[in-house]
Amino acid sequence: MFIRPTSSPCSWKIPLGGLACKSFTASRDFSSSADSSTLSFKYVPIEGVERLEKYQPGGYHPILIGDILQSRYRVAHKLGYGAYSTTWLCRDYQSNTYVAVKVGTADSNDREVDILDYLSYSSPLDHPGRAMIPSIKDRFVLHGPNGTHPCHVTTLARCSVSGAKDGSYKRIFQAMTAHSLIVQLLLAVEYIHGKGVVHGDLHTGNILLCLPANLGQLSIEELYEKYGSPASEPVIRFDGQPLDSSIPSTVIPPIWLGKASEEFSLPESRILISDFGEAYRPSTEYRYSSHAPISFMPPEARLEPERGLSFSADIWTLACSIWIILGQRPLFEDILATPDDIIAEQVDTRGNLPLRWWEKWAARHEYFDESGKPNQGRQVRPWEDRFEKHIQLPRQQAGIPGFDAEGKAAVMNMLRSMLTFEPENRPTAQSIVQCEWMERWAVPDFNKTHFGECRGRGQFS
Repeated sequence: MFIRPTSSPCSWKIPLGGLACKSFTASRDFSSSADSSTLSFKYVPIEGVERLEKYQPGGYHPILIGDILQSRYRVAHKLGYGAYSTTWLCRDYQSNTYVAVKVGTADSNDREVDILDYLSYSSPLDHPGRAMIPSIKDRFVLHGPNGTHPCHVTTLARCSVSGAKDGSYKRIFQAMTAHSLIVQLLLAVEYIHGKGVVHGDLHTGNILLCLPANLGQLSIEELYEKYGSPASEPVIRFDGQPLDSSIPSTVIPPIWLGKASEEFSLPESRILISDFGEAYRPSTEYRYSSHAPISFMPPEARLEPERGLSFSADIWTLACSIWIILGQRPLFEDILATPDDIIAEQVDTRGNLPLRWWEKWAARHEYFDESGKPNQGRQVRPWEDRFEKHIQLPRQQAGIPGFDAEGKAAVMNMLRSMLTFEPENRPTAQSIVQCEWMERWAVPDFNKTHFGECRGRGQFS
């Protein structure tokens, strides 16, 4: 059931700073005929919001602030958007808490929800990684002018790891906080893989930091006072014609509930893994391509896709995520980079490609001579240099303890093993959890905080 009140609080304004939370709950999964790259512009573009042309049959469902979904969830703000969904901050009048409601496009499916249900309620119930999997609180469908839209309700999170870094000038976490995040991430992946599931899109935009319990005590008005009110922008057609029912009259940029990465304390470092829209089970289906950001994408997805991807692809993206959590910049720089630029960076960092990949890589001569040496004049940044400039130096500049020689050697050994080119030679998540750096440095920091429930009850001990 869908009820639209006669009025909605759309007149409040919000400062537009800090809108880096776009990746907060975004799912990059709109690859059908309504792909944004093929849509002609029909509406005046608005910065920081979803592509308006996707409000069409098969696309987004029109939602306004103040709408009531299922006679239960009042839409208070937008959390984010992706190719196959918009996600909304809602007040659940039944539980008197805030929740995240993900509204799929009409041509999306319930695949993500089915995976989450399977992971949330499978045994072993006592595996610590299970606590980092969002539980589905409710699921329903909305019927509207663009079709029938699958929806599901999950725990509200604060921001993504990448959002916290984007909201900071220093772009770095405190050392113990970073260690705790990494332990939780590895435990979550160990659990997911143990259930026979590959996440398929692990990166820092899909690692969410949990909210403090007291947010649920705020009224909607108090929420706006603390985090800013929705800044509604009118939707205008280029041809000046009136809007039809397929699109809302106004849209808003997402709310920013996060804070700068360095401000997160150890007790605040609880995480949830989000966006299982690309998840799959290698035992029952094949996956030949990766939709991860190019700086995270495992090389086999580009150079040997016909072999299919599996759990080892998650291990590569996991290593890239761990690197960013530990330091300031990504291991492989993606600003204005092409997929070939990323492959070249991977070779600069990890050495020669397997011969079959090297011979298949048509663009290799743009970066290397036939013997594999970098072309003259091309800047090469080896592994050691990246570690010092991406992790050690930024920590020192921020007054955060860096790695001593022993800890540095241990963490670099762990990451190097995860970034092995041959997929079958990468370690499993279970073996990574048991490696030297995890057991001697990361896990002790993680154990300094008592973690309570982080799966949907809105309270932490």
